[in-house]
Amino acid sequence: MPDHALLDRARSGDEDAFAELTGPHRRELHVHCYRMLGSFEDADDAVQETLLAAWRGLAGFQARASVRTWLYRVATNTCLNQLRTASRRPRLADPLPASAPAPTGAEAVTWLQPYPGALLDALPDEAPGPDARVEQHEAVSLAFITALQLLTPRARAVLILRDVLGFTAREVAATLGSTEEAVAMTLSRARTSLRADPPSAARAGTPSEEALVRRLVAAFTAHDIDAVVSLLAGDVRISMPPLPAVWEGRERAAEFMTEVSFRLVPEARFVLTRANGQPALAVYSRDEPNNLWRASGLLVITPRGAEVAALTRFESHTLRPFGLPRILPGDARP
Repeated sequence: MPDHALLDRARSGDEDAFAELTGPHRRELHVHCYRMLGSFEDADDAVQETLLAAWRGLAGFQARASVRTWLYRVATNTCLNQLRTASRRPRLADPLPASAPAPTGAEAVTWLQPYPGALLDALPDEAPGPDARVEQHEAVSLAFITALQLLTPRARAVLILRDVLGFTAREVAATLGSTEEAVAMTLSRARTSLRADPPSAARAGTPSEEALVRRLVAAFTAHDIDAVVSLLAGDVRISMPPLPAVWEGRERAAEFMTEVSFRLVPEARFVLTRANGQPALAVYSRDEPNNLWRASGLLVITPRGAEVAALTRFESHTLRPFGLPRILPGDARP
């Protein structure tokens, strides 16, 4: 239960007390909003709205549950309201060369953005409840976040609260103004939807993963298309949010690398980072006249054993929360 003296101070209008009350939960609330919305920028807005709503509604908080549970209730409903009222229109994608190969499929989740690994590492050590079924590594992977976006907003909220955070059916029902029976039915349908196309889990870095990434960087740097393709799984998947297109399979990947990646970035440097629990590369393209390297995007890698199962390229503005420089000096090396 909350510190009642601190709560009383916050209710009396003490903003410092409110910040002390809510501050320890801010980072995990941001990740929760990111899971709900699929966008780092939208999660920023949702957390601000959540804290504003919590401040305004503090008088109605009866302290029957923990502050954390109450804040998750406010955040969940803030996200649901945002999903009801917002049009999911991502920024315009960078144009592709006319020679780009035709995509093999379409991507429905065009608003997807990456989540910096350093911010995930800074999450408080708050163990999920006993009802949690989804491992924490899997719960932030790009595949899982994408799969969540394909659920209805309400089903998404129920699955996250129950299977990721481990809230009880009673707590979820109270959050959504529903019944435990309705929550159980929604959860069952959501689990069935995810089982139909199960996302692969992200895992902490391993020596074999690090070796795979080093080999991929060397192949990209050398523009060695054969070396790149040798590292790809047969069913490799390439996507470029917010572009609504995907390219699948080694053959199409080779065409894509040749006609798109190597044409748009004829000379590159890479800075290793992590996103969504996965290895990622900040890509810098050569600015020869100014003797420097400019950030041109983020490439998130989905390893599967000794191969790359997916490459997801995000545009340069998504690098902002990663704390990486926009420009590298001309003599920078990987």
